[in-house]
Amino acid sequence: MMLSDEKITHTSHILFNSLINKGLIKLKTDDTEVRREIKRSFIQALKLGESIDEIVKRKLQSFSRKIVEGSPEWNILYKKFFEEEEKKRFGR
Repeated sequence: MMLSDEKITHTSHILFNSLINKGLIKLKTDDTEVRREIKRSFIQALKLGESIDEIVKRKLQSFSRKIVEGSPEWNILYKKFFEEEEKKRFGR
């Protein structure tokens, strides 16, 4: 489920403020640019997660034997396939 723009912005600000307050980053540029980049990265990660979710659900639906969504078997296979798709994309 995609988050609203307002929630993404709010989460980005929380992350930015935490990084600054904990001294984990020091700005060499305007904080607006950094906040914008955090938000862009967050949106990109959400879209990637949604894309992987669609691929995994299609894979599970392609089984000749129906696996009920939400069942323990479905959950195990979903997690396994999701991790496999992440590895393909990130080489982990």
